[in-house]
This record gives sequence, structure tokens and C-alpha cells, in this order.
Amino acid sequence: MKRSETITVSALLMTAALIVTLLLSSCKKPPSANEEQLIMDLSYGEGAQQKMDIYLPDDRSRAATKTIVVIHGGGWVEGDKSEMNPYVDTLRKLIPGYAIVNLNYRLAYNNSVNLFPAQENDVKSAIEYYLGHAEEYMVSDDLVLLGASAGGHLAMLHAYKNDPEGHVRAVVDFFGPFDLAALWNYSIIQQLILYSATGAFLADNPSLYATSSPSEYITSGSPPTIALQGGADPLVPPSQTSQLIAGLDAAGVTNQLVYYPGEGHGWTGANMVDSFRKIVKFISDNTK
Repeated sequence: MKRSETITVSALLMTAALIVTLLLSSCKKPPSANEEQLIMDLSYGEGAQQKMDIYLPDDRSRAATKTIVVIHGGGWVEGDKSEMNPYVDTLRKLIPGYAIVNLNYRLAYNNSVNLFPAQENDVKSAIEYYLGHAEEYMVSDDLVLLGASAGGHLAMLHAYKNDPEGHVRAVVDFFGPFDLAALWNYSIIQQLILYSATGAFLADNPSLYATSSPSEYITSGSPPTIALQGGADPLVPPSQTSQLIAGLDAAGVTNQLVYYPGEGHGWTGANMVDSFRKIVKFISDNTK
């Protein structure tokens, strides 16, 4: 075969491949609000940890589709959104009409890098990014924040402090720290955790501990909150959740305490099934 013939055949093969590709592409429907969409590891900032997963249900609408934002724990120094995938899977089954955002945030380390309020700011940035694309995603501006441990703290802090427009309709708090100064004074274990996240002793920077505590920001306009707590939790003592409920009661905010006397810092099995049954009812009752 002559060289010119080889080039012609190659060109024909490339053209045919391009035509097939275009035909296959044209057969795919563009994403729409009638289809479920999963957007994984979407960046909301420039940092490697500033990413989130977005689960958009089918048959959604700008007017009616609310979103549950899920925030992982780990003492603000470790953890990953993948740890919350069982929560996401459960929520998608129990409340299929909701969109879900499962986010990561920068983690503090070496008592010097990504110190608080980096985590608070990341939650704020992620939510602002998401709401800024609400029209594109075809979801409403109504949110439910759900967090576990440090994630519970971040959920409450955003809902009570950083949501002036009232997008957060309800909060689900799994054993989140509420008053960081009181937590510091609980024991040396809590002091080590808090110092790793803040880089400061309470006595040296009390204002940081105050501005980082959801306890400082509860008002009568705070969103309804359901708090879930284990009575044998060695990391976030039940007294933190007792303070939360007392603060909500004093402000006249709708709340519910779900207390499991024998559970520690997290649980599974029948109590987790019970937790989600109560969570779904609370969300349904308070986000209409």
C-alpha cells in the first residue's frame, strides 16, 4: 500500500470514529431536574480538602427541593466525608425528595496549620457556593444541617451564627460540642483536642473560644434543633448537650433531645435506626 493510500485510510478511520462519537453523544439527554444527578468531589475552594459530594434527586424543583448538608467529625483535625456515606445512604432512602451535600473542610494539624476558624469558614464557603448554584441545581434555598461530633459543632455554629438570611430550617446534632470553654474545663483530653484545633489555650485566647461556640449565638430566631447524645460519651460529655437544650428552651426554640444512656461517642444497630426515625420525623415536622 502506498503512503498516500495509508494516510487516506487513516483519515477515513478518524473521521468515522468522530462521527460515531458525535452520534453517541447526541443520544444522551442533557442533565435535567427530572433526572437524578451525582456530583462527586466538587471543589468549592482552592484547597485540596475543600470539596463536596452533591446528590440531586429526580423530580426536583427550585421551589420545593430542600437540601440536607452533612458534616463529618474528627475533632477538627481528622476525618473525611466518606465516613458519612452511611448517613447519606440512609437519608436518601428515608427522605428521597431531598438533595444532599456531603462536605469536607480543611483539617487543622501541627497546632499551627488550618487552625480554627478555618473549619467554620469552610462550611460557610461550601454552603454559599452551593446556594449560589441553586438555580442550576434546581433546588430551593432551604437547608437542614446534620453533623456528628465536630461536624455537629460546625452545623450548630453555622446555623446559629452564620445564617442571617435564615436558609437553615433545622439542625440535626449528633453529640456536637456546644460550649468550647466549658468543654476545655472538662478534662485534659478535651484540652488536648481543642488546643490541636485552635492552637491556643483557653486562658490565652478566650475570645476565640467564645466566637467559636454555638452557645454564644442562640436567639429566638435560631432554627429547630434535634440533639442526639450518648450518656457514656467520653469525648463530648452529656453536659454539653444539656447546655444546648437549656439554651434552646430559654430562647423559646423548638428542640428535641434523643438520649441513649448506655451509648458512647457514636452508636449503631437498633439505636441508630431509632435515631434516624426520630430525625426524619423532626425534619418533616419542622421544615414544612
